[in-house]
Amino acid sequence: MTGVRILAVIAALFLVAAFALASMLPPLLPLGQAVSMFNHDWLVAFQEAVRKGVSEWAWVNLAVPVLLRPVWLMPAALGLVFAGAAVTLSSRLGPARSRRRRS
Repeated sequence: MTGVRILAVIAALFLVAAFALASMLPPLLPLGQAVSMFNHDWLVAFQEAVRKGVSEWAWVNLAVPVLLRPVWLMPAALGLVFAGAAVTLSSRLGPARSRRRRS
């Protein structure tokens, strides 16, 4: 039960962050440009880490398409994933048993 509430709160935080980013920044601002505006060194370090650690293919086919999407899309997607996890976990718990004695 506690896990469901934690996942629901995390989902709500991500969805509120997505709404805040969509309303305060230009709606089609790419994630890569937003990260670059905040701190350009992070983007360069991430690129080097992916290229050296995994491969050039991972950078070109996985990281770049994510960085080209709008900045609000990543927190919205994470919010939906956490909300789905909360709903899935809550449906597995089953109904609560009554503690009343029936005579």
